[in-house]
Amino acid sequence: MSDTALQIFTGNANPELAQEIVEFLGMELSKAKVSKFKDGEVRLEINESVRGNNVFIIQPTCAPVNENLMELLIMVDAIRRASAKSITTVIPYYGYARQERKQKPREPISAKLVANLLTAAGADRMVTIDLHTSSIQGFFDIPVDHMPAVPLLANYYREKQLENVVVVSPDIGGVTRARNLAERLNCTLAIIDKRRPEPNKSEIMGIIGDVRGKNVIIVDDMIDTAGTITNAANFLSEQAGANEVYACCTHAVFTPPAVERIQQSSIKEMLITNTIPLTEEEKQCAKIQTVSIAPLLGRTIEFIHNKKSVSGLFD
Repeated sequence: MSDTALQIFTGNANPELAQEIVEFLGMELSKAKVSKFKDGEVRLEINESVRGNNVFIIQPTCAPVNENLMELLIMVDAIRRASAKSITTVIPYYGYARQERKQKPREPISAKLVANLLTAAGADRMVTIDLHTSSIQGFFDIPVDHMPAVPLLANYYREKQLENVVVVSPDIGGVTRARNLAERLNCTLAIIDKRRPEPNKSEIMGIIGDVRGKNVIIVDDMIDTAGTITNAANFLSEQAGANEVYACCTHAVFTPPAVERIQQSSIKEMLITNTIPLTEEEKQCAKIQTVSIAPLLGRTIEFIHNKKSVSGLFD
């Protein structure tokens, strides 16, 4: 056990998740108020001492991305200036992760810029879940604990006791994640061959593997407009001969018309985690089921605070 006190703060991005985490740990959220001045600037009040403590700030940088990111940076800066011993940013969903490389001249690498900003503000460590590209860890000059959600998704499907299952990756880039899930479920793997002519649009060229007559689980790291996942589901059901089609992802970005597409698709059930809070409309969608990452993040925070290896969480 650490002799240093543990404190957990949250911004406005996902306070429900932060509350779940502290309840899992048997403690309370530290007192802070994040609001706005009349001109829109972030106003922060830290209402208890952090001097000499290990501080964790829970704040996914989901929509509104820039507001949530700025809140996080200001909280880190304020807590650093208040003499915290260490500051760990817990960013379940890392915004700007899809801008991790230049695809054409004069494009920014915004994922790297965000890493620089967090480090400059005073963060000592980052905890995140399922980065869009794992190489983003290399953008940081501080330790990054990159936690996978696949074990949680696998536990959910094991409890459902689905039979005759095949896991499908919606593209070549997601094969490692899909293989991980398939191995945990002790089932086969298939891959959809697609091309993306422009952002948020995809075309399916074919499938590598056999899904005919099988129950399919499509797995991805995030779902934005749901075009890719619903096109894949409809293709598997209508053309490839799949039986029931399930889908899952870590980050439910869900920009319109995502929910409408999911409702109208061949997907029987959409499993997500709560890295990003759902809107009321999304909560009303009967197809959407949520598994909480609070226990995973709670144990990760506990291990870091007590100077234990987080890899032990998956031994």
